[in-house]
Amino acid sequence: MSLLRTYTKPKVFGLIVVVALVVGALLGVLAKQTGQDWLVTTLDTIGSIFTNLLQVTVLPLVFTAIVLGIVSLRGLGGARTAARLGGKTVLWFATTSLIAVLIGIVIGKIVNPGSGVSLQPQPSTVEKLASRDQGSWLDLINNLVPSNLFEAFADGEILQVVLVSLAVGLAAYALGDRAEPFVNFNRAVFDIVQKVLGWIIRLAPLGVLGLIGNAFATYGDQFVRPLLSLIVAVYAGTLLVLFGVYPLLLRFVGKVSPAVFFRKSWTALQFAFVSRSSGATLPLSRQTAVNLGVDPGYASFAVPLGTTTKMDGCAAVYPAVATIFIANLFGISLSFGDYLLIVVVAVFGAIATAGVTGWFTMLTLNLPPEVIATGIAVIYGIDPILDMMRTATNVAGQIAIPTWIARTEGLLDDEVLNSPTAAPLLDAPQPAHA
Repeated sequence: MSLLRTYTKPKVFGLIVVVALVVGALLGVLAKQTGQDWLVTTLDTIGSIFTNLLQVTVLPLVFTAIVLGIVSLRGLGGARTAARLGGKTVLWFATTSLIAVLIGIVIGKIVNPGSGVSLQPQPSTVEKLASRDQGSWLDLINNLVPSNLFEAFADGEILQVVLVSLAVGLAAYALGDRAEPFVNFNRAVFDIVQKVLGWIIRLAPLGVLGLIGNAFATYGDQFVRPLLSLIVAVYAGTLLVLFGVYPLLLRFVGKVSPAVFFRKSWTALQFAFVSRSSGATLPLSRQTAVNLGVDPGYASFAVPLGTTTKMDGCAAVYPAVATIFIANLFGISLSFGDYLLIVVVAVFGAIATAGVTGWFTMLTLNLPPEVIATGIAVIYGIDPILDMMRTATNVAGQIAIPTWIARTEGLLDDEVLNSPTAAPLLDAPQPAHA
């Protein structure tokens, strides 16, 4: 057995990633305590290169995956079936977002993060955040339509890319055989980018070492300890969604064993935790859904859609807890209307977290702009630590929801579900389409 084949075996690869996680943390602590700037720079460079490699693949993956996903719905029963599947998927996205944001509010009220905390963030960070446009729903709508297609890709405007890909996918669906050359081209691009990403994923242990090491080297105890209540609240809320809500729905709605789900999705969840990118995890998420028995055509539609709009960690649990933290930090009491607005934004506005409005849209309640800017500046320092668990929760939902919907629609293959499968993009070559 070759060294590469041994390295990419799921258990071996997972163990190596865990070892890299521990070694990276130790190196980060060492660099922090000894003041070894060269080590901090090295860890930061390794982590940044790995992250940049991942980000290069995101937009072409999102575009081609959504186009192929919409076209693939043709084989599932026609336009009416496609509309029902799309509506059901969006409805479940909203339902689980509602559950997640309510959990975030409850955890926030129990842990009460920010109470008694006194922190002064860097003035430059506050100034930078305060100068940003807080954004509004009107800004979100205005920024959905790109003025130039190539500019949307160049500037990394993922919402604009999603809108264009939806329009192009629907047009290709409507044209049928006449669009087949274009569809084949997109299929080839998806396969090529997925292959490249497979090579990048093999560098994950090195990327983990750099990212975790830099996090430990950058965020010292003097800043992390006062924010421990926030970290605990965010992790408690996301873990409850990840290991409570999803398994229950998988068991009782999807008739799928949670143990099987986590065994087959562990590589994707692990990669999401480290990379902090749902987009970069997309090929692993999609293939994991297929490995769980989801019809490839439906998986190619639902998972990419979820990657850009389904974020229970980032857009439900996190904003709820963070808003409570900021309010407590400044001694502000949130009203019932404020909590209701948090719920509404989480259920109907998850897509905003991917756009230009982002954090500010999610947190714009009745809090003064300077309070929001200062609160975010305080959280900013530990955001990577929070983002790891948020992203893993996002990806779990992006895989789990299509799985139980597939069961209710007769699109789940139990033979595939209960059969051993290779880790996505690591062992055997994986098809990019049905």
